[in-house]
Amino acid sequence: MAGFRRFAQTTSRCAGHPVAFGIAAGAVFVWAISGPMFDYSAEWQLVINTGTTIVTFLMVFLIQNAQNRDTEAIQIKLDELIRAVKDADNAMMDLGRMEEAELEALRQYYERLGRNAGCALEKRRGKPAE
Repeated sequence: MAGFRRFAQTTSRCAGHPVAFGIAAGAVFVWAISGPMFDYSAEWQLVINTGTTIVTFLMVFLIQNAQNRDTEAIQIKLDELIRAVKDADNAMMDLGRMEEAELEALRQYYERLGRNAGCALEKRRGKPAE
């Protein structure tokens, strides 16, 4: 598993590099200019279709793996921040296990808090609330 993780992270990082884009664009360019040599045949078209499909299919899994690890790391960091802040609600550390309705209720609660804070801020500034 560790080997796949390193492979996925390295591949994801490399795939996002401008050089990778240049290589992909170059491959498409070579394929496009080779069209007349192959009389724009069905096989010529099949080469690019098959190649891009295979690369896309494999990259989805590699990028998803890297993204899942990044998301998990960010979540752990946020949990630590919540835990470390004295007045923070530690129940927020378990949001990933909540049902959609519970999450929606919390979102609405914090949205109300934000609106109320915005109104209070506007009053302190002497501006009418929108």
